[in-house]
Amino acid sequence: MTALEILPLPAFEDNYIWCLRRDGVVAVVDPGDAAPVLRHLAASGDRLCAILVTHHHHDHIDGIAELTARHPVPVFAPGAEAIAGTTQAVAGGDHIRLPELGIDFNVLDLAGHTRGHVGYYRPGTLFCGDTLFGCGCGRLFEGTPAQLHAALQRIGVLPPLTLAYCAHEYTASGIRFARTVEPGNAAVATRFTEITRLRAAGQPTVPFTIADELATNPFLRCREPEVIAAVGGRLARAPAGELEVFASLRAWRDHF
Repeated sequence: MTALEILPLPAFEDNYIWCLRRDGVVAVVDPGDAAPVLRHLAASGDRLCAILVTHHHHDHIDGIAELTARHPVPVFAPGAEAIAGTTQAVAGGDHIRLPELGIDFNVLDLAGHTRGHVGYYRPGTLFCGDTLFGCGCGRLFEGTPAQLHAALQRIGVLPPLTLAYCAHEYTASGIRFARTVEPGNAAVATRFTEITRLRAAGQPTVPFTIADELATNPFLRCREPEVIAAVGGRLARAPAGELEVFASLRAWRDHF
C-alpha cells in the first residue's frame, strides 16, 4: 500500500475541499461543490469511497447530493445537524474507519462555530473545518464563546506536529489580526513573512502545525500577558478571566 496523499481541491473564492488519496481511491472532506471533485475523478481515474463532513454550512455540503447520485458512497456527518445525504451520523468520541484507504479517524466535538461541528483526527492529521483557521478561528454562528474556546482547547492539546487542514484560506487575514493583538511576538513576525511569501507565490498556507498555532494564534494564547493586555485596552479594564479574553478577541475579530 502506497503513502496516503492529501490534496487541496480549491472551491469558491477561498474554500479547500480536502481529497485523501491512496492507490486510486479517494475520500473527500467538506465538498461544498461537486465540480472540483468530479474534475479530479475524471482527470485521475480515481474512485470515490467516502465523504466526511464537519458541519452543515452550504459551502461544505452542497456538493453531496450530486456526488452521491453519481457515486453512492458513505457520508459521515455530525448527527447533531440536519445534513441531507448523511448515511452515518457521528459525534465527538466516535471512531470511524475508511477501509478502502486503510485509515481510521477519531471524531472530535468541535461545537461552537455551529452547534454540532466535528473534526476528524488521526495521528499527524486533523480536519478541523471552520473551527480553527491559520491564526484564527470560526465565527460564533450557533454556539457560545465557552463552546468554541473548549473546542480550540481540545485542538491545542494535540501533538504539536499535527497538521491541521482547515476549510478556508484565511491565514493572511488571520496573521494581520495576530500582529495587531501581539505586536511584540517574534513568532508572529516570522510567520507573517512566510505567509506573505506563500500568498505572493500563489501557494496555500494550509496545512499548518498545531505548534505554529500555539505560537501565533491569539485565540490559543488567551493566557499570554500581551494578549490579555490588548484585550484589557479595548475593554478599558482587566478582563475577568480567560473566557472573557477569548470572547473579546472573537468580537474584536468580527469587526477587524
